Amino acid sequence: MNPAVITLFLAIVALTLVITYFAAKRTKTASEFYTAGGGLTGWQNGLAIAGDYLSAASFLGIAGAIALFGFDGFFYSIGYLVAYLVVMFIVAEPLRNLGKYTLADMIHSRFDARKVRGVAAGSTITIVIFYMIAQLVGAGALIQLLFNIPYTWAVLLVGVMMTTYVLFGGMTATSWVQIVKAALLMIATVLISIMVLFQFNFNIAEMFSTVSSMEGEGFLNPGGQGRAPIDSISLMLALVLGTAGLPHILMRFFTVRDAKTARSSVVTATWIVGIFYLLTIFLGFGAAAFVGSDAIMEANPAGNMAAPLLAEELGGELFMSFVAAVAFATILAVVAGLVLSGASAFAHDVYGQIIKKGQATPKQEVVAARLASVTVAILSIILALFAQNMNVAFLVALAFCVAASANLPVIVYTIYWKRFNTTGAITAMLSGLLSALFLVAVSPNVIRADGTAFIVGDPLIDLTNPAIISVPIGFLGGIIGTYLSKERNEQKYSEVKVRANIGLKKAE
Repeated sequence: MNPAVITLFLAIVALTLVITYFAAKRTKTASEFYTAGGGLTGWQNGLAIAGDYLSAASFLGIAGAIALFGFDGFFYSIGYLVAYLVVMFIVAEPLRNLGKYTLADMIHSRFDARKVRGVAAGSTITIVIFYMIAQLVGAGALIQLLFNIPYTWAVLLVGVMMTTYVLFGGMTATSWVQIVKAALLMIATVLISIMVLFQFNFNIAEMFSTVSSMEGEGFLNPGGQGRAPIDSISLMLALVLGTAGLPHILMRFFTVRDAKTARSSVVTATWIVGIFYLLTIFLGFGAAAFVGSDAIMEANPAGNMAAPLLAEELGGELFMSFVAAVAFATILAVVAGLVLSGASAFAHDVYGQIIKKGQATPKQEVVAARLASVTVAILSIILALFAQNMNVAFLVALAFCVAASANLPVIVYTIYWKRFNTTGAITAMLSGLLSALFLVAVSPNVIRADGTAFIVGDPLIDLTNPAIISVPIGFLGGIIGTYLSKERNEQKYSEVKVRANIGLKKAE
């Protein structure tokens, strides 16, 4: 263990705990726990959204994917970036105007049925657990590399810390940890990119030429990962549409006072996210050129340690320690947001609105949310222990697939389709969710003849990301469910449409 590594890690941990301590003093009510009381400004929430979005998959997973597979790895960067246009133009403003704490609140504004809220909460918790697994795998690999401790203990350490932030600080602590982390991550990424460019005399063409000569011409072309074109299209569909259905991203729009601020938050986040994903080119190709695929895969078979290893190669152990500490802060911030969104879905939607039928006090909801936080964390830790050798960018792409299939159809239909009804909402979410989970379960991710997955055998489908099938099923399920039901609520839609566009609150 290097003293510099220990010092920087402890500094990051101390900073986040100080933030949590002060946030805990301001977290008394349910509104403060779930949404920081709606008191964040546009730039603060924009940074926090970027902090939530730039996860271990972005910093560790994408850098590794580009380093090992070239252009195919860059698909992730393109998809994540374009996704924010969908969020900005379709979802952000109506969601802020119609919702209160969770996605289910927005859907409930049109469909006053507890079963709709229950299905939405179940979808949220499923997506959260998928995403959490990816973050914990990245954290485990990172701490295992730096501290030379077993992967199991590394995952447990992160699990305990993330739960601490949520239990005591709620959304206020989570938001400020994400803001600090976003700033640190951008600093680290810019520094590494400059170092890489310096090695190539700030000539990008020279970088591409060097990497191409080392890895082969196919490295700069699609298909380097051996993925069929239809699989690449399916992956991009999941990434572009999935962001608009991610519960921990959607929840951020409730932390500001109005729709205008929510919109400015997305603009700020888009600039930060856009710059970051462009810079992943230098992280990935730099790692390929100066670290090499053999060394990257030796440190972690899925390539998740490419960025820290590149930092060590170019800037020595001290710089690698800084980058690793930032990556650790990245994971802590994202998992805290994920735990909070999963806990909110259970405490507010299931406990507060279904079990207690809207009669739960704010104090009871907060207690339930804290208990749910512990439960979500434990379940995610257990699952992450079995996914050690899976690339975190790929794992997150599966979460995006579920989000695009289950959540996006019901969001779009709720806001924009007059004929849509309660049955349609339930069938849209269930058909998208169940089809995505089933298709993942029978894909090469789980079943492979060579024994490199969880089950030995022939997969039923060849797609590693089944979004191209499950997303249309989700949209189609909403249409079929709507027309099979005789329920009509056009009058309610008129009210929802006005509220979605101008922000008028529902009369109590």
